[in-house]
Amino acid sequence: MRFDDHFLEELKQRLRPSEVIGKSVKLRKQGNEWAGLSPFTKEKTPSFYVNDVKGFYHDFSSGKHGDIISFLQETERLSFSEAVEKLAGMAGMSLPAVTPQAIAADMKRQSLNDWMELAHKWFMARLQDKTPAAQNAREYLERRGLSAEDIATFGLGYAPRDRTALKDALVQRGAKVSELVECGLLIEVENGSAPYDRFRDRLMFPIEDQRNHVVSFGGRALNPDDKAKYLNGPETTLFHKGNMLFGLPKALKLLGAEETKSELVVVEGYMDVIACQRAHVAAVAPMGTALTEEQIDILWRRHPEPTLCFDGDKAGQRAAFRALDRALPKLKPGRSFKVCLLPGGQDPDDMLREKGALALREALKETKPFVEVLFNREADLEPLDTPERKAGFKKRLRALAALIEDKDLAEAYRNDMLERYDVLVTPQRPTKAPFVPNQGGNNFNGQRQPWKPGQKREVYIPPAMEETRRAAHNLKVGIDPTCAGLAQGLIDNPDWMMDQVEGLEAYGFGDEALSPLSNALIAISFQHEGLDREALSRHLHRQGLGALLSEIQKAALKSGAPFLSPDISLADAHARWLQAFNAVSRLTALDRALNSAREQVGTEFFSRLKLERDALRRSLRSGQIWQDEANNA
Repeated sequence: MRFDDHFLEELKQRLRPSEVIGKSVKLRKQGNEWAGLSPFTKEKTPSFYVNDVKGFYHDFSSGKHGDIISFLQETERLSFSEAVEKLAGMAGMSLPAVTPQAIAADMKRQSLNDWMELAHKWFMARLQDKTPAAQNAREYLERRGLSAEDIATFGLGYAPRDRTALKDALVQRGAKVSELVECGLLIEVENGSAPYDRFRDRLMFPIEDQRNHVVSFGGRALNPDDKAKYLNGPETTLFHKGNMLFGLPKALKLLGAEETKSELVVVEGYMDVIACQRAHVAAVAPMGTALTEEQIDILWRRHPEPTLCFDGDKAGQRAAFRALDRALPKLKPGRSFKVCLLPGGQDPDDMLREKGALALREALKETKPFVEVLFNREADLEPLDTPERKAGFKKRLRALAALIEDKDLAEAYRNDMLERYDVLVTPQRPTKAPFVPNQGGNNFNGQRQPWKPGQKREVYIPPAMEETRRAAHNLKVGIDPTCAGLAQGLIDNPDWMMDQVEGLEAYGFGDEALSPLSNALIAISFQHEGLDREALSRHLHRQGLGALLSEIQKAALKSGAPFLSPDISLADAHARWLQAFNAVSRLTALDRALNSAREQVGTEFFSRLKLERDALRRSLRSGQIWQDEANNA
C-alpha cells in the first residue's frame, strides 16, 4: 500500500518515539533524551538513545538509526506497509482506502521509483568514465574539495552532453519513454519531436525522500555559457519540491548521531548542504526557492529552532527575509528560527574549503534571534531622520507583531521590538552623576557639595528590584495618597521630569515606599530623553517595578489630585502638579532640618521650622493643598 508523505508525517507527529519504542525497550529519561540497552546487540552499558523532539532513535553499539517505522521493521521483521498499519492503529488513524485505482497508482509509482534509481546508478557510473567530459566533472569536484569517498557518500554523478544518452540507456533496459517523461528525466516537445534528456553536461545531485528513495535530481551546469547554472527536475508524481528538503535523510542521521544540542541548518545550495554535512553539521536546502510553509513544518518537526544560513549577498538576504516573513505567522513558543550571517559574505562551502570544518562549525554557532533580524530589517528600510519616518517604523513593527497567530507570543514580540525602538530612536543624554545625599553634607534645601577636581562621576543606576524589597514594609502600611498622586502625574507625563531631576534626587516623592520609583526615573532620565508614557512604562516594568506601579495607581485614586483629572488642560495640570511637588519637597526638607536640629529644642529657629512643617503636613493630609492651588491659580 502506498502512503504519501503527508500521511506519514502526521503519523509520526501523533506518536512519540519513546512511547512506541518503550513498549519493547526499557528506557530511562536522560536529559532531553531517553536511554536504554540496545535491542540490536548485547550490551551492559546503555548506548541506545531515543529523542522525541527529533523523532528518531540512534544505537551507538550497532550504528543503526531511524524512526518509529524503521524500528518496527528492524525489531519485529515487518514490511514497511505492515509497520505503518500497526502504528496507524496505535495513533487512531484510518488507513487510505485500498481501491483498484490506488493499487494501480502505487504500482505505477513503484515503477517510476525503479527507473529513478536506475538513472541514479547510471549517472554515478558516467562520472567514472574515462572521457574528457567526465574527467572535467571530476576535476571540478576536486577543486571544490570533494574526495572520491565524498563523491560516493553523496551519490554524485554526471549527465553526458549527448541529447539522448540517458534515454537510450534506460529504454534499452525496458523503460517506456512515457514513464521517463512522467518522472522528469526526459523533456517532451510540443511540436511532436521525440523527447530528449533533461540533464546534459551537468554534475548530478540525487534528491531523496525521507525513505532514501531517489525521486528527482538537481543538475549543476559545467559549461559556463549555460543560462541555468542549476536545473531541478520538474513537479512529478514522485517529486513535489515545495514539501521536500535536499539532504534531509542524511541531516536526520547526523541529528540522531550527534549530541542533543546539535543544530539543524538551512542553507541555499546543494554544495552548501554537502559542505555542512562533511563538517558533521546537519544541513538541508530548499529546492531553489524560498522556504514554503510545508518545509517550515518539516523543519520544526525535526528541530525547535533551526538556523537559517543563507549567502551574505543581496539575493541571500532576500531569501532569508522571505523565510522570516513566511515563518512569522506560524511562530509559537518553542518554535522559531535563528539566523547566521557568515563573515565576509561567504557561504558554507567557501568557508569549509578556506578555513576547515572546525571554523565552519564555530561560525554556524554565531547566530542572531529571529526578532533581532526582523527588527534590523525594518530599521534599515529608510533613514529614521524625521518624525514621520520614525512613526512609520513603529507602525511597521506593531503590524509585524500582529501577524503572529499565537497571541501571547505576538504581545511578547510587540514589547520586545518597541523596546528596541526606544533604544534606537530615543536620543541619548550625556551621562552625569545623580545627586546622592551625603550625611550632614547638604543643608535642608538640598544643595550639592562642591565637586572636587579628579573626583570620578559615574552614572549610578539604582538596583530597583532590591530597593523595592526594602520598601515592601512601607507598602504594607500603604502609600501616602498625595505622594502617590505626584508619582502618577509624572508617570503619565514623563516630559514634566525634565526640570525636576534635581528635586527628585534630593527629595523623591516624599514617601520612602516610592524611592525605588524616583531612583529609577532619575536613572532613565540620564540615559534617555523624550520618552513617551508607553516607553517609560516599559522601562519601569523591565526594572521590576510593575507591582509598585499598580499600588501607586490605587493610592493615587484617593488623592483627589486635580492634575490627574482628564477634564483639566495639560498646562493647568502641569502648573498644579508643580505646586504640589514643591510643597512635598519643602515638607521633606523641613523634616530633615528638624531631625538635624533636635539639639536646639526650644530655640526660636526650631519652633519656626516645626510650625511651618506641621501646617504644611495638615494641608497635604486634609487635601487643603488642592484648594490652595486653585486659589493661587
